[in-house]
Amino acid sequence: METKLDFVAIGDITTDAFIRLAESEAHVVETGGRQEICMSFGDKIPYEKVDIVRAVGNSPNAAVSAARLGLASAVVTTVGDDENGRECIQSLKDSGVEAHFVTTQQNIETNYHYVLCYKAERTILVKHHEYTYRLPDVGEPVFLYLSSLAENSLEYHHEIATYLAAHPNVKLAFQPGTFQMKLGYENLKDIYKRSELFFCNKEEAERILGRGKSELPELLEGVHALGPKIAIITDGPKGAYTFDGNEIWRMPMYPDPAPPQNRTGAGDAFASTFTSALILGKTIPEALAWGPINSMSVVQHVGAQKGLLSREKLLEFLKEAPKDYVPTKLR
Repeated sequence: METKLDFVAIGDITTDAFIRLAESEAHVVETGGRQEICMSFGDKIPYEKVDIVRAVGNSPNAAVSAARLGLASAVVTTVGDDENGRECIQSLKDSGVEAHFVTTQQNIETNYHYVLCYKAERTILVKHHEYTYRLPDVGEPVFLYLSSLAENSLEYHHEIATYLAAHPNVKLAFQPGTFQMKLGYENLKDIYKRSELFFCNKEEAERILGRGKSELPELLEGVHALGPKIAIITDGPKGAYTFDGNEIWRMPMYPDPAPPQNRTGAGDAFASTFTSALILGKTIPEALAWGPINSMSVVQHVGAQKGLLSREKLLEFLKEAPKDYVPTKLR
């Protein structure tokens, strides 16, 4: 490619079908500290509506986020040779994301997920088809952004690590998906150790480290000890935290202008915006201030990409932020 890329996201792509359940047809119970959505078994459950959103997934969401912020962005992913796949490719192009590295594989379907929405929360029914993964020549972008892949992707991760070893100037942001966390640290330690940035939420950090309920400083230090230069952990309404081996910073949530519509994609928006801010020369505290603004905007819409902001609009929100919306150095 002739264009010098800033941000190349690697990960699976899907279409999300958002099925909004009628509030009268479901209820939430708490079992063993976990919330569960319950419906009567065997019933025909009415739903309010379905919204179909193409070209989503952790990495495509991140690539679109970076493009909206003005970066030269691309995605490395695989689709099937079907209409769904063709629509996903077109959606990426419409969002300003370079689709040159999208592979179309024959005799397999493009991923399609179902999102059960109840109030502002959601439960996602996922199926990652097992594609034949390969890493094309992506050149030397400023950052690779690695996220959710299927269970058959272990060797692909090692291929990515080999590429990174051969391109020491390329930085890696790692936001592990469900199956990557299931693979565990030992299987992916070459990725962990090469990561410039590592993103997860508090519950995921506890799972990765094999710990029960833990304090944020302890989790940040634990994740950092696995190899990433900067550990970033989000904790829902309590905000986001970073640790670079020396300093711990905390950033509160940006206040919601209205009740959230759907929380899908909030984590992707935060992580990709933080990464994009660093590419644009911002400091860690400045990047921490950018991330929650895009998350706030995303949850005001259905789908992970509709609410992603341009850089100009994000800076407007930052300028209008409450006085207490500032990063705090904890140590």
